[in-house]
Amino acid sequence: MSTKEFDLVVIGSGPGGYIAAIRAAQLGMKVACVEKMKTLGGTCLNIGCIPSKALLESSEHYQTAKEDFKEHGIDVESIKVNLDQMMNRKAELVKQLTQGIAGLFKKNKIESFFGEGSFAKKDGAHHVINVKGEKGSESIKASKVIIATGSVSAPLRGIDFDGKRIISSTEALELSEIPKHLVVVGGGVIGLELGSVWARLGSKVTVLEFSDSITPTVDKQITRELLKVLEKLGMDIRVNTECTGAKVLGKTVTVSAKDRKTEKTESIEADYVLVSTGRKPFTGGLGLENIDLKPNERGMIDIDDHFKTSVDGVWAIGDVVRGPMLAHKAEEEGVAVAEILAGQAGHVNYDAIPSVIYTWPEVASVGKTEEELKAEGVPYNKGTFPFLANGRAKAMLATQGMAKVLAHKVTDKLLGVHIIGARAGEMITEATAIIDFGGSSEDISRICHPHPTLSEALKEAALAVDKRTLNL
Repeated sequence: MSTKEFDLVVIGSGPGGYIAAIRAAQLGMKVACVEKMKTLGGTCLNIGCIPSKALLESSEHYQTAKEDFKEHGIDVESIKVNLDQMMNRKAELVKQLTQGIAGLFKKNKIESFFGEGSFAKKDGAHHVINVKGEKGSESIKASKVIIATGSVSAPLRGIDFDGKRIISSTEALELSEIPKHLVVVGGGVIGLELGSVWARLGSKVTVLEFSDSITPTVDKQITRELLKVLEKLGMDIRVNTECTGAKVLGKTVTVSAKDRKTEKTESIEADYVLVSTGRKPFTGGLGLENIDLKPNERGMIDIDDHFKTSVDGVWAIGDVVRGPMLAHKAEEEGVAVAEILAGQAGHVNYDAIPSVIYTWPEVASVGKTEEELKAEGVPYNKGTFPFLANGRAKAMLATQGMAKVLAHKVTDKLLGVHIIGARAGEMITEATAIIDFGGSSEDISRICHPHPTLSEALKEAALAVDKRTLNL
């Protein structure tokens, strides 16, 4: 049997991979995409971003109905969680979106291969990719290959996932019962998002964070506000706490924890332990040794400024390369690398990559934190504005939070924007656009924002940079 030949093979169909494949096809390339899962979309659509946001949204509605409906004048006699329906809705959403990608591939004449893809050998100017699927193996080849295999949950030394009681984020999205007590190891984005889902639905949630702060990369002023919100929700958050072990006995797990300041140890009993201590690049089984490509000490694939690896004909994007492990960062890289391969000037501005934590209220950031500016010796001015003084936030009963704007003290160039508040993830795009175009805090303050909207909090924070706040 002859080996099918393509202009480009993309290994991985997550946000970076499928977007790269589509853009390359738009630019006239004959494209194949290899995916190890049974459906397209990678971790993000199947077991990550999308299903977690579905549960966050559902649990948020439950929390609102339980706590805020009465004040809105809506009387509901009894409210209960239908977890089966919640999970069914999540599954249906995932199905719709993965099928949507399949439709886009068909529209753009991209051929899908399901199975584990690995580099087999070189055939002249072509790389031969072996695809090992459920029905056997087949080979395809191309002169250009993009590695977009994403990342996986990072294990914690001394604690082994069993997928039942000691779980990763994947299993935490598939629980068939509401935990009585969920211990979350790791106070980062994923741990806090999933912890807040189950806390809203009635679980006791204990978070064990090794460092001295949750969300260690987030602006500290915003982190302090987030901590207040999560504690108000009922989450027990313990920083400077090391998880030293977890032992399963029947339907319970005993977690061993140590206070890193006092050295005091304790045992915590729970019915589930979610280990959420970060993610690591996934390059296992790719056959990189067959093309003399070795990941660096962090497990990432080194690339140049044009996403090219040290091997001719091989590029890499997304979570397997440097930079934040964010779906939208991978998407931008997917577009950029496809355009570079087509002879165009693909580019990603890494200074304008926003990030969002989908708790309630949300946390959204772009640019530098105040701590980073201090460490770098950059002179800056700061403006803040509380959601408590925003009319729309009051109408929504969503007054928790603030907007924070950081601008250069001399030039007023916008350096960073950090928001904790309702729909912060939607609001951050305005700030991202201003940073991307090299604008100033004054640019935000002079834009006419519709009234009443949450976005006015960002305008007021920008005005506060120059001590010109109008509504506080």
